[in-house]
Amino acid sequence: MVGWGRKLADLGVMGINRRNAEYTLAYNPRRYYPLVDDKLRTKEIALAAGIPVPQLYGVVETEYQVRHLPVILQDHEDFVLKPAHGSGGDGILVIAGRARGKFRTVSGDLLAREDINHHVFNILSGLYSLGGQMDAAMIEYRVIFDPVFDHISHQGVPDVRVIVFLGVPVMAMLRLPTRESGGKANLHQGAIGAGIDLARGVTLNGVSRQGVVSEHPDTGNSIQGVAIPHWQTLLSIASRGHELTRLGYLGVDLVLDKEKGPLLLELNARPGLAIQIANAAGLLHRLRLVETHSQKLKSSEERIAFSQEHFGVKEK
Repeated sequence: MVGWGRKLADLGVMGINRRNAEYTLAYNPRRYYPLVDDKLRTKEIALAAGIPVPQLYGVVETEYQVRHLPVILQDHEDFVLKPAHGSGGDGILVIAGRARGKFRTVSGDLLAREDINHHVFNILSGLYSLGGQMDAAMIEYRVIFDPVFDHISHQGVPDVRVIVFLGVPVMAMLRLPTRESGGKANLHQGAIGAGIDLARGVTLNGVSRQGVVSEHPDTGNSIQGVAIPHWQTLLSIASRGHELTRLGYLGVDLVLDKEKGPLLLELNARPGLAIQIANAAGLLHRLRLVETHSQKLKSSEERIAFSQEHFGVKEK
């Protein structure tokens, strides 16, 4: 065990206790957490900064307002229903269309209007929120993902998670929905995380709950070597997450829409650490290098250039 611990330390693999003590607590002032824990606030500050986000169709904040759902939904065949204070993908309901007077989910299930209302009531009660607090239900545009991911995704929308430290992208992965995850791009629900070469925007090996993987379990296709479109734009949006929130250490989640291109999905002040396994690399050495050089990096362009020079995969 001691040998394994030393080997992980040599690789710079960071554990949750060190992440919390040395990075989230040290670099993330708690007064700024509402900017990322409340997805409505995140949308507001992103739009104010000119960063594109999925369009918000409406918000339900009280049980009384649930009666207004038909009006909000009447012009939208498909949409996403999600808690404003949710985490880990819990409580997100994706409606892909309508059939026989009911709402059709991405998995093909048909839900009556009463089912939709019940889900909203659960959101309002805090069933899916951080700390069980009372919540609001958001209804927003359903992203249609870029066809480049067709062969390595099951039903849901893949997203890109970028870990950003002091404005510098330090590690990234492509999160791919699976049958096990119910079409959601969340690793703890069974999705796959494929590492990304920061310099080229090309996928590497991946990780799932079963361990290291190189193929998508549902399509059988390799998850390696996929070039992600608009990579520099994605990195630019991620880097600006630091300026938006004043949080030093955060996860930035982005999606690639077929028509609208890169969109900011949400921000996370406590991003998970499985991204290290997906990239077969530790975060710690990268974070310490950024700490050493951060004062010299004045612009988003300089931070991205630094990232790609130091954290790209070295060709053998």
